[in-house]
Amino acid sequence: MLRKFLLLLFPLAAGLSLSGQISVDSQNIVPNPGFERFVSPPVGWSYKGAFFGQVVKYWFSATTASPDVYGPGVKIPQDWADKGFGTQSAHGGRCMAGLTLYGCTNGKPHCREYVEIQLAEPLVPGQTYLVELWVSHLPRSLQINNIGVFFSEKRMERQSDEQLQYKPQFNAKNIVATPKNKWVKLSGHFQATDEAEYLIIGNFFEDKDTKTEAYREDCFNYAYYYIDDVLVKKVPPFLAVPVKPDDLTRQPLEEGKAIQLKDIYFEFDKFELMPRSFVELNKLLQILRGNPKMVIEIVGHTDNIGKPDYNKYLSRRRAKSVVTFLLENKISPGRLRYHGEGEAKPIASNNTEEGRFQNRRVEFVIVKRK
Repeated sequence: MLRKFLLLLFPLAAGLSLSGQISVDSQNIVPNPGFERFVSPPVGWSYKGAFFGQVVKYWFSATTASPDVYGPGVKIPQDWADKGFGTQSAHGGRCMAGLTLYGCTNGKPHCREYVEIQLAEPLVPGQTYLVELWVSHLPRSLQINNIGVFFSEKRMERQSDEQLQYKPQFNAKNIVATPKNKWVKLSGHFQATDEAEYLIIGNFFEDKDTKTEAYREDCFNYAYYYIDDVLVKKVPPFLAVPVKPDDLTRQPLEEGKAIQLKDIYFEFDKFELMPRSFVELNKLLQILRGNPKMVIEIVGHTDNIGKPDYNKYLSRRRAKSVVTFLLENKISPGRLRYHGEGEAKPIASNNTEEGRFQNRRVEFVIVKRK
């Protein structure tokens, strides 16, 4: 087994801490943390950023630069394999990601690559979190510092391969060396300042502000690191999650009333629930358990992109996915109904992306209260 090394990340932001104990009760809120789950088997490498999200479940590229995925079925082009790409074994499991993190001034295409994921729950302001990720680097690439993590309230979807210039909540201040290609654990704590929902891994500093080390004579003029086993979880003391006035658990429960479920996410053009959805669905579960005679109908809606018949089918399958979750959590089938409206009942204009986003929703109607 590979020997493992520990490297603490140095704090950059106010409120950052390197102390605290890990609670065995806290959970990793990064879905698919080891890049093990694939949407579909890869057939090779791609030079488009969208490819990463099409292959690795829940992850995607924050820009049009193309992070690499390694795992069973991945075919590395021979010219890249000759440079040593893909010779590293994953830290855990069989899969990992690969990022170019330095080399813009040397003309390296896609000199900044980032992987991004929506967390299973938003951060709680004031709460301290532990962040860990395991890294190793391409044997002939430069070693650098500044490998870091940025938490964002909104998803990054840049339509270029630009460098993201944000101040990460923490990053490696010293050069990250991985002796003999071993895996190094980057680890640190930070205190959340907002309800960020997205985690982005990369180098958020310009080349001139990044330290480099060429530890062998035949080094390339860029830095490339492998990433695996990402972890984010709360560190005690655990803060209470604020309950907002419009929270689902505070809605009046009246027969015939339709109540929208917030933050319900599905994979694009599919009906599988994304992990972030379970925060709201657990609240619905709580309501149903507290009202054991309540009967509800789950209703799915879409925007107007696509054919009406298909949209109705998709909305029905998405509504069924919510019902399946409730059934799996011991809610009686007799208390649940579902159907899909497709694009028939928009609540906003379909002429804008924001309006279409609002129209892609799931509601529940209270059929019977007592």
